[in-house]
Amino acid sequence: MSGSKTMRAIRQDTLGGPDVLREVEMPRPSPRPGEVLVRVRTAGVNPTDWKHRAGGGFLGEPPFVLGWDVCGTVVEAGYGVTIHRSGDEVFGMLPYPFGHGSHAEYVVGPARAFVARPDGLDVLQAGALPLVSLTAWQALVDTAMLGPGQRVLLHAAAGGVGHVAVQIAKSRGAHVVGTASAEKHGFLRALGADEQIDYRETDFAEAVSGMDVVLDTFGGEHALRSLRVLRPGGVLVSLLPLPPELPAEAERLGVRTAVMLVEADQAGMRAVADLAATGRLRATIAETFPLAGAARAHAVGETGRTTGKLVLTVD
Repeated sequence: MSGSKTMRAIRQDTLGGPDVLREVEMPRPSPRPGEVLVRVRTAGVNPTDWKHRAGGGFLGEPPFVLGWDVCGTVVEAGYGVTIHRSGDEVFGMLPYPFGHGSHAEYVVGPARAFVARPDGLDVLQAGALPLVSLTAWQALVDTAMLGPGQRVLLHAAAGGVGHVAVQIAKSRGAHVVGTASAEKHGFLRALGADEQIDYRETDFAEAVSGMDVVLDTFGGEHALRSLRVLRPGGVLVSLLPLPPELPAEAERLGVRTAVMLVEADQAGMRAVADLAATGRLRATIAETFPLAGAARAHAVGETGRTTGKLVLTVD
């Protein structure tokens, strides 16, 4: 393999605000057995990135390079890899949380973390979709087993995970209720949401009932109140830790709860790729940034006002 033995990457050496992110030259990694080396073309930026940057995640002390979303080109396949070869266009999510490193020109990851990028799926979409789509798929399909005719409440439905979850839930034939500020209700309707709740004006726990599934992206007291809208036998899937009193309350109400951490998953990525290839799943791109603009992307994301996804373009 020819070319430079170094690469540009966005590294941090301390925890802190966006200003701790620095563009540096680092050694280009080599794939180990079972891995592929990918030349990154685009990489999504997710709330988990700025949480880890500030010290609210699983990674401990820096130095490290963040980023889990990957869209790019296979440069080299490690020993034993048969499903990808040099030149393949792929996308996927690096193993969460300890497989990070996509905010760089090159990254290595397990071969089966990636699938082929479908014809017609552009690199911005492919860089934006993996983490949020796998999160929504694993929460709604694998964990909650959401099916036709079921009713699902999606909190923060216009956010990164939320707007993808609306589309995945609709692809499963579900009736979707989404919470968002009033100015985003038109966006939710365009995605296919059947009902919208303005969380600023309306108490969701009073507005809906009889839900089969709730996808909770807030945790804490919000999750506790979400139990009240479930039918007996319904399930709350939370992406954040639950308060200690919640299991007893769930048992009292006769509902199920689950705390979910997204996992690298080739079967899930194939499902995401199929939905995207057939037009049933699309990420809304809020803004793009060059690799060197990663700190700006973090700052924009932390405002909490973006609709959809932020994406780094590495080419």
